[in-house]
Amino acid sequence: MKLTVLAGDIGGTKTILRLVRAGTSGPGRAIPLLTDLFEKTYVSRSFADLVPMVHQFTSDAAESSVSAPSVDSACFGIAGPIVNNASELTNLSWSLSGERLQRALEIPRVTLINDFAAIGYGIAGLQDGQIATLQAATSDPAAPIAVIGAGTGLGEGFLIPGPGGDLRAFPSEGGHTDFAPRSGLEFQLSTYLLEKNSLPRVSVERVVSGTGIASIYQFFRDTNPGEESSAMAEIYRIWSREMGNREKTVDLAAEVSKAALAGRDFLCEQTMNLFISAYGAEAGNLALKVLPYGGLYLAGGIAPKILQLLQQGAFMKAFSSKGRMRPLLEKIPVRVILDHRVGLIGAALTAAREM
Repeated sequence: MKLTVLAGDIGGTKTILRLVRAGTSGPGRAIPLLTDLFEKTYVSRSFADLVPMVHQFTSDAAESSVSAPSVDSACFGIAGPIVNNASELTNLSWSLSGERLQRALEIPRVTLINDFAAIGYGIAGLQDGQIATLQAATSDPAAPIAVIGAGTGLGEGFLIPGPGGDLRAFPSEGGHTDFAPRSGLEFQLSTYLLEKNSLPRVSVERVVSGTGIASIYQFFRDTNPGEESSAMAEIYRIWSREMGNREKTVDLAAEVSKAALAGRDFLCEQTMNLFISAYGAEAGNLALKVLPYGGLYLAGGIAPKILQLLQQGAFMKAFSSKGRMRPLLEKIPVRVILDHRVGLIGAALTAAREM
C-alpha cells in the first residue's frame, strides 16, 4: 500500500512544502520509502495563513505537470510550541490547528509537530553524505539523541529510543533560556543587548541565531567604529535602511558569514568567532542536560553554510569546556546535518506513520 502525503517545514522566514509518495513501513524500525512528487519553497510572510499557501502549492504543482493525487495525510513541522495539535507560531503571526487545516484543506489527517521534532525524526532518513562529523565517538543506540540548530531562531530538542527501537521526539524551548556570558567580552555584549533593546533579560536565541549574528556585528561596529570596512559599512547602511520592510535586498547575517569565511573582514571574523563559541557552549549545555550518547546533531540553516568555520575548533572547544564534565562530553558524537530538507523528511515519515 502506498500513501500520498504532504510534508511541510514551516519557518519564520521560509516554508518548504513537499508532496511525497510513501511506501508503508514494515515491522520494527523499517523506514517508509519516500518518493518525491513535487517540492517548492515560499516566503512565509507573503501569506496570511498556511491554507492559501497550500492552495498555491497545489496550483503550482498542477502547472508543473505534476498530477496531484488526493492527499491521505499531512504533517507540518512548526517553528514554535505545539499544544493539542495547535500552534501559535513564535516568529510568524500564524495561528494553526490540525482540526481546522483538515477541514480547510480536505485532508483526512493533519498533524502538527515542532520543527525540531520533525528534524529529529528525519535523522533516521539521512545518509552518510548528508552528515559531517565534528567529534567522532561511538554512538549508543539505546541513548538519547539531541538536536540544536540556529536559524531564524534557536531550536532545541531531543529523542528517546523506545522499547521497540523506535524514536520518540520531544521538543523544547531551550533557545529561550538565559544567555550566560563566559568572558568579559560576552558580558559586554549582554549589557549592550540589554541597553540597546531595552530588555529585561537576554535569551540565548538573541545571540545564537541569524538575528544574533547581526546583533553581534552591531556590537562590534558600535564599540570599534574605526574597524569597519567600507564594504561592510555600505552593506550595513542598506540593511539598516530596510529594517522593518517586508522585502529586503540585504541579509546582514549572511553577508557577515560570507566575509568571515573569505577571511577578508576583521569585524566579521570577530563576529563569527564569538557566535561560534557561544553556539558551542550552548550545545554543550544541552548535552550536559540530556547526555545524548546517541549523538548531538546541529541542524538549522546556518551550520551547513559555515561548516568550514565550525571545523576550525572553536565550536568543539566551547562545547567541551565544562570543567570536570569534559570527559563525558568527549564521548558524545557531534555531527552537522548538511541536508536542509531533514525536517521535511521527518514530517513525511511522521505523516506516513500516522495512517
